[in-house]
Amino acid sequence: MSRLQNNTFFGLLFALIMHQFCLAQDSTSYWKFKSLYSLSGTQTSFVNWNAGGRNNISVIGSANASAYYTRESIKWTNDANFALGGIKYFDNKGIGAQKTDDRLELSSTFGMQLSKGFFLTFASTFRTQSINGFAYPNDSVPVSSFMAPGYLNLALGADFRKSDNFNVFFSSIAIKSTFVLDDSLSAKGSFGVLPGTRYRQEYGAYLKMKYNTTLAKNIEMKSKLELFSNYLNNPQNIDVNAELLLLFRVNSLVSASAQWNILYDDDINITDTNGNTGPRTQFKSVIGIGLSYKIQR
Repeated sequence: MSRLQNNTFFGLLFALIMHQFCLAQDSTSYWKFKSLYSLSGTQTSFVNWNAGGRNNISVIGSANASAYYTRESIKWTNDANFALGGIKYFDNKGIGAQKTDDRLELSSTFGMQLSKGFFLTFASTFRTQSINGFAYPNDSVPVSSFMAPGYLNLALGADFRKSDNFNVFFSSIAIKSTFVLDDSLSAKGSFGVLPGTRYRQEYGAYLKMKYNTTLAKNIEMKSKLELFSNYLNNPQNIDVNAELLLLFRVNSLVSASAQWNILYDDDINITDTNGNTGPRTQFKSVIGIGLSYKIQR
């Protein structure tokens, strides 16, 4: 299929779904909303400290929101996640804060029930970052920026949904689009695009699993796993995006969190500390304690 045919197909499908959705008389009673906002940070200073160390301050803020619509045979789930954090070393004169976390992700699934627990579902996911990223100590040449990369996944498939906290979605008709809108990065062929191009499209199979639960009193766990296989180029090399979040709530305002992310994309080449370049498993860990506020209705 050409890109125009693909976009037309999914556009018509989305229009049909939205038409069926709008036929039903809307009511806020069919909606459930949930959001969590948090701000955490650390400050470390040393005076005549024999073991050594660097004076610094770090701050991370995040916002997570979800909206669920359920009525008769229709299930519509929407999630938005944002995080931004940085650290400032006070002994780095003239050097600004270094980024420690930067996520912007939107996802939506619209399903029509076929049988108990099973839905015909159209799923979409978009993710990118907010500001430039650098490979420190070089803070003059960005290695990433807003929409460089940007990822958009569109898929039509079957969704097994036990509850709002657990579902498994699989599609054999999926499109993964990669955007690199920064001219200097696209010229290098960063993030799998051909050098000089700003866009890459892949066709394949897509699997997404989500599981959220309460592990103990005041301890919540959220997890997500996304897998994508490109039919046309090394289908055995599966792209992986996995996330695990633990939230420890002290009271209504104070909480601690621990988050781990694993990414693998066979089309992204990374240079390691020995100078070797090739696909690499990416890992990130963020642990913090601070203020949080939860809204649910």
